[in-house]
Amino acid sequence: MKFLITGTAGFIGYHLAKKLLERGDEVVGIDNINDYYDVNLKYSRLEETGIAKADIEWHKKVKSSMYPSYSFVKMNLEDKEEMMDLFKAEEFDVVVNLAAQAGVRYSLTNPDIYIQANIIGFLNILEACRHYPVKHLVYASSSSVYGSNTQMPFSIHHNVDHPVSLYAASKKSNELMAHTYSHLFNIPTTGLRFFTVYGPWGRPDMALFLFTEAILNGKPIQVFNEGKMKRDFTYIDDIVEGVIRVSDKPATKNNDYSSDLPDPGTSYAPYRVYNIGNSNPVLLMDFIKAIEKTLGREAIKNMLPLQPGDVPASHADVEDLIKDVDYHPATPIQQGIDSFLDWYKSYYNK
Repeated sequence: MKFLITGTAGFIGYHLAKKLLERGDEVVGIDNINDYYDVNLKYSRLEETGIAKADIEWHKKVKSSMYPSYSFVKMNLEDKEEMMDLFKAEEFDVVVNLAAQAGVRYSLTNPDIYIQANIIGFLNILEACRHYPVKHLVYASSSSVYGSNTQMPFSIHHNVDHPVSLYAASKKSNELMAHTYSHLFNIPTTGLRFFTVYGPWGRPDMALFLFTEAILNGKPIQVFNEGKMKRDFTYIDDIVEGVIRVSDKPATKNNDYSSDLPDPGTSYAPYRVYNIGNSNPVLLMDFIKAIEKTLGREAIKNMLPLQPGDVPASHADVEDLIKDVDYHPATPIQQGIDSFLDWYKSYYNK
């Protein structure tokens, strides 16, 4: 099939593109390569798939030197005209929208960016799918949509109307917008609520990256909520496997849907939402111990209160994903951390 993947200079997008190319699919990747974090890491990911930094220009289609069926375009989701031209020219089968302004804490100080990238950008994706129909639109939502919910594990059948950050609100908005387009234009859409993805080539603003960098440099790590945090850490390979399985199975209507008792996770329209996580939450202090074990160093810990916008725990109920696409995350936390640390030390020559 022919895929459009937005955010292919990003962590999940890079891994997904590579996996699809290896199984023989055609992929067009787009990314604006913004400076939210180190752009050199983003260019390095692209170079790993044969996209040379020297060849990249705005709105120019660059062919991969490694994969004949891969091409890349530097562009913004917010650029509606360019987006429409791309969809018209390429005739995609499946769209996987991973491009977004990420980060919970960053949204407290830079709210405008989230509206532009996550709301207007996503609207342009939906409009392009409307005018140049695709078989399936899969898009990144987030576990952050559960906000102030405390019933664990988090289920797609729970109400998620109480976000605690603008980032979370933008992701919930994406789910609502997708449902509208599924209802009005019969576009099959599936939202994936990612739970704390980690692994090689990961984001520098995530805990594993930050902790590793600080420990190796003998600097303190920031441990929020006095260490009383739980996260459903999910290894990148498990995430990618789940995304591909979902992409290959377009959303369908729930024939048992009741408008008297509406189910937030399904619909009378071809619309679905899934949690995609490990479903095995880990205490933050145990996570830190696993890093310390492999590095052979003890972290200097700066214990801090819970930060605005953060939630103390996350735990994914993935039963629907298991039932519908036979999703089974299989990477133990220590194995996943060790794989990341091997990559980190190699990439940064540590």
